[in-house]
Amino acid sequence: MRADGLAGGEGGADRLGELIPVALRGMAAGVAERGGPVPAGGPAAVAAALVAERGEPAPAAAAAGGGESGSSDVRAAPAPTRPAGPGGRAPVVAMPAGEPARNGALPRRGVGAEAALEQLSRLLAAGSADPADPACAAHLHCPPLAVAVAADVVASALNPSMDSWDQAPVASELEREFTTGIARLCYPGADHPDAVVTTGGTESNLLGLLLARENGVVQPVCGANAHHSVARAAWLLGLPAPIVVPCEGDRLLPDALDKILTPGCVVVATAGTTNTGTLDPLPEIARICHQNNARLHVDAAYGGMALCSETLKAKLDGLDLADSVALDLHKFGWQPVAAGVFAAREAADLGALTVRAEYLNADDDTEAGLPDLLGRSIRTSRRPDAFRMAVTVHALGTDGLGALVERCCATAAEVARCVEDHPGLRLWGPPELSTVVLRPVVADEAGGDELVARVRRALLEAGTAVIGRAALPTGPGGANQLWLKLTLLHPHATAGDYLPLLDRIAATAGAELVAGRESPVAS
Repeated sequence: MRADGLAGGEGGADRLGELIPVALRGMAAGVAERGGPVPAGGPAAVAAALVAERGEPAPAAAAAGGGESGSSDVRAAPAPTRPAGPGGRAPVVAMPAGEPARNGALPRRGVGAEAALEQLSRLLAAGSADPADPACAAHLHCPPLAVAVAADVVASALNPSMDSWDQAPVASELEREFTTGIARLCYPGADHPDAVVTTGGTESNLLGLLLARENGVVQPVCGANAHHSVARAAWLLGLPAPIVVPCEGDRLLPDALDKILTPGCVVVATAGTTNTGTLDPLPEIARICHQNNARLHVDAAYGGMALCSETLKAKLDGLDLADSVALDLHKFGWQPVAAGVFAAREAADLGALTVRAEYLNADDDTEAGLPDLLGRSIRTSRRPDAFRMAVTVHALGTDGLGALVERCCATAAEVARCVEDHPGLRLWGPPELSTVVLRPVVADEAGGDELVARVRRALLEAGTAVIGRAALPTGPGGANQLWLKLTLLHPHATAGDYLPLLDRIAATAGAELVAGRESPVAS
């Protein structure tokens, strides 16, 4: 079959029907090879395995599995073994006849669609971190729902570009319906709310500061718990660096905020911090902003979709008082990346995004009734990401999504209780969403932050688990201490699925402490 066949048009769906099973077969083979949440051996081993697959000699450092020069706490595992193929030999990626493998060179002749899909899908799956594995719990990186992935295939095949209506007639209408619904979810009592699709919290926070700047705001203010994208957005927009307000328990302190606000400020509050999942006190922050005639943007990229849960939405009281809100459905929403939404209480504020390009949104076209899509984003060409989000909401409803959020939060609460009962672990505090923050007891007794860091890397390099890290002011005098974190976004995992991971963390901490004492270069 032709490798250059199209996905759309006549016969496109049939060709996809032939190729998708090939890709899935390769993916399944790669998952079986990996055999865990992440490939073993760390970056050097993964790179060496990929080079070996392509028949190229591995560089000496990579073949040896070495880490960074001088690193005393990295014990690299050998490259992951691969199941033997026909004749007992490990399978390799077939290179075209007469074309030797060359580092850094693109192939001049292809191997065909089926071979390329199966081979590289296997490689990708074998070398990927799997967010659907409960032991893969480091980041706000969710396992996507199958219905969303299937919808993404259709959207990719039809490839509507969301910068003009003539490229996306129905896709634009579906996006309008979806964003209208999200805006109403965030602002149920507002007269004219609206929302646009973004790539995620970083772009949404940029839009929050952009709209504030266009409304005369000149000074961002945020808590010490704010996402790093807030400072980056201020820099990109030519605004002063944010004034950082102190926090307690990873929550912004409203009293400290009240002392510094002026009418030229925009406050960025957080509903679900990256480190702990904690929510700022939104009603009090909104009241202080109103009193000081300051603008309010809420980064609810993590916690915002709790609005779908009748049980949890009270945590977000005060969100509807914000001028703008950032949401991510590639967190609590179980979408493939990227799936961000930016909502504004006043649709007129989004007029700041308006731009004219004759070939995309000419005045006479918009006057004749063609929708203006270019003013719906700071990007020009963009994918129809709203389609898979709309399909997912159509399939599950907001109640169904809310139930998944509730499951994750309930599991986190149960895992936190297990941490409290574990003799080798210490809990930072009860989770407010689905993040569990913990620290090995032996780190407090002897190993310190260096041991905590080594535990995370040891589990990663062994291919055993992917867990996160967070620096929190819990040390003497409020100094930062390093903690480990589990971000639980698997809606079907139970607390029992995480118990072996808790034991593994404690055991690894003990082993690393012993190894550190025995190492002649240990500090």
